[in-house]
Amino acid sequence: MTKAASTMQSSQQHTTQGVSMAAKILNVDEAKLVRAAGGIIRRNGARGPTRVAIVHRPGYDDWSFPKGKVDRGESLEATALREVEEETGLRCKLVAPLGCTAYSDHKGREKVACYWLMDVVGGRFSAGSEIDEVRWVTVEDAMDILSYRRDRALLRAFDLAETG
Repeated sequence: MTKAASTMQSSQQHTTQGVSMAAKILNVDEAKLVRAAGGIIRRNGARGPTRVAIVHRPGYDDWSFPKGKVDRGESLEATALREVEEETGLRCKLVAPLGCTAYSDHKGREKVACYWLMDVVGGRFSAGSEIDEVRWVTVEDAMDILSYRRDRALLRAFDLAETG
């Protein structure tokens, strides 16, 4: 096995373990966590590098990945697909788990958000009050535009998986 293949396999195992661990943490009812899920949506361009969708939230004036809170009884995967469609208008399919982020939200609550790599299967973006813009950008450009270090770290994991 090549070093690159070994690194990618190790990265995928670590990411899968991270999602599994976060899923276990998120299932603890007594934990006072805000539970969320979302996606990094990719579009493979025949005329250039892979692009990812980033969203602008006018209420926070930030750039991030689409995500939202888990509804009672809803799986993380179902939440990720629902929230991505609600926020972007894009219907997607799950490709692979990418990992989870943990942080304090703007109200000071602990929040864990788990993300999946997604491909678009249909739909069209329509601006709303939560999300007013979607940009398809290269990974390199996304690193410069994303507002949060945690999103850039998640994107680095995606980029490693994409490039091997």
